[in-house]
Amino acid sequence: MKSTVLARRVAALGATTAVLAAMVSGLMATPASAASTASASKATTAGAKVTSSKAKVSVLTPKANPRSYEGACPVQVDVTSRIKVSSSKGAKVSYRWLHGDGSKSGVKTVKVGKGTKYINVKTSIDFDEDVQGWEALQVLSPRKVTSRKGYFDVNCHKGPVRTDKDPQVWARAWASPDSYVGSCTPGDKIDFVGLIRVSDPTWVRYRWVLNGHVVDYGKIKVWDARKVYFGFSPRYSHRGSAVLEILGPDSTSSNRAYYKVWCKDEAPAVKVSASNVSAVTNQTACRVDASGTVSSTGRARVEYSWSVNGSTVYRGTAYFGYHGGSERVSLPDHALTGAARDGGVITLSVSGPNNSDSSADRYVGCLSTPAPTPTPTDSKTPEAPKL
Repeated sequence: MKSTVLARRVAALGATTAVLAAMVSGLMATPASAASTASASKATTAGAKVTSSKAKVSVLTPKANPRSYEGACPVQVDVTSRIKVSSSKGAKVSYRWLHGDGSKSGVKTVKVGKGTKYINVKTSIDFDEDVQGWEALQVLSPRKVTSRKGYFDVNCHKGPVRTDKDPQVWARAWASPDSYVGSCTPGDKIDFVGLIRVSDPTWVRYRWVLNGHVVDYGKIKVWDARKVYFGFSPRYSHRGSAVLEILGPDSTSSNRAYYKVWCKDEAPAVKVSASNVSAVTNQTACRVDASGTVSSTGRARVEYSWSVNGSTVYRGTAYFGYHGGSERVSLPDHALTGAARDGGVITLSVSGPNNSDSSADRYVGCLSTPAPTPTPTDSKTPEAPKL
């Protein structure tokens, strides 16, 4: 949307006509109908919150950035708002922007799940002349709600006609550093430096434009050359550029200062693992022992345990320094009893600061103890006949 003088006059005329019509209608209406009309109007134009048994919808008053602008044009004004929707079954949220010149944006639809959800919305408007305007956000479904108006104003500096006697201004900009890799936490990660030079001492008005958005203004006295600065905190990985624009007494811009950002954790999460489990059974003695490897990618305290057929039989702890490493751990000689005598699985389980892991190996059962062989009973030797 571009606001024009003609559009503002038409909007103003339309508003006057509407007011007159409302006054005439109010004079002709009966007290009962007037009260009914006022009640209906209040219900539909409150714009702050609408509730029902099906859904609850509320809209924040839009905010413009910059709220009040003075400088070179064209300029972009960003307007943001937020929709709150509470629904027990989820909902389709349709909304549009209402502009101060009487026009409307297209309708957009977003699906949200059940419960209370928030939808952040934004629109950007370019202006190339003075304007005092407003934006409102209108939700069409699941309930029709219109926000309050968010106002802003733009004052474009045309500037006087330049003569040869006016000071000349030059600008140059660069990023420091021009590449950042690390955690994108709050705080400046990319700084921009601008160098302003003048042919004669003068006051210089300037602004920083980051990726098409005005982010900073300033006015300084420059005798010969002077540096100005701006920094920002990136929230995601991307590439971009910044420009230092001179607004007066001359009108010029610096080169584009390019940069790139790669957001990633400064210290990757430590992970632990278990591997290479080997079990050996002493079948005659019906005992088993095992060994395995516990590893860590960094500094960690690792708890490990041995289990036989799911029952924990031994626990231990391993410690690793900054660079991590591996350690061989063992299950001491363990007697097999009950069902474990028939064989099964030995498992090594590990638990670290960020994850858990396990590794296993099967073992053979014990030798069966043969039943005792009965000693044959000697038959009685018949007695010798007595003589």
